[in-house]
Amino acid sequence: MKAATLYQPWATLIAIGAKRIETRSWPTKYRGPLAIHASKRWPGFGKLILIRQPFRSVLLPLGFHDPEAHALGAVVAICDLEACFKIDQGPLLISDQEKAFGDYTPGRYVWLLDKVRELKHPIPAKGALGLWDWTPSQDLEFK
Repeated sequence: MKAATLYQPWATLIAIGAKRIETRSWPTKYRGPLAIHASKRWPGFGKLILIRQPFRSVLLPLGFHDPEAHALGAVVAICDLEACFKIDQGPLLISDQEKAFGDYTPGRYVWLLDKVRELKHPIPAKGALGLWDWTPSQDLEFK
């Protein structure tokens, strides 16, 4: 299965179904199952983003009130990558919340995610840049 590594809290936002669009600086022709992997580290500004809206209002009620509540260096969800297209290829009608969770600068790419299933327990994995191959070493259990 292909996998993509994301910083936290964006990996968690996808896992809980609050983020259905991943924005990237590069496109992919791949379509199909995609493992969502949380990187081993937070970005330099990442922990501070937890106090900003809408991050706080989405994550706090689900128990993600501090950085320690987020899995690191692990696959947290499985989804389907349904489509990929350049952001400036027509109007994109999305919620303000979805806009806040991505970088919609013209020239970047939208990855539409569907059928997101959060794993019951994060599965440790090394991760990599770009799309990478991941084979779970155990049966997948979903929440």
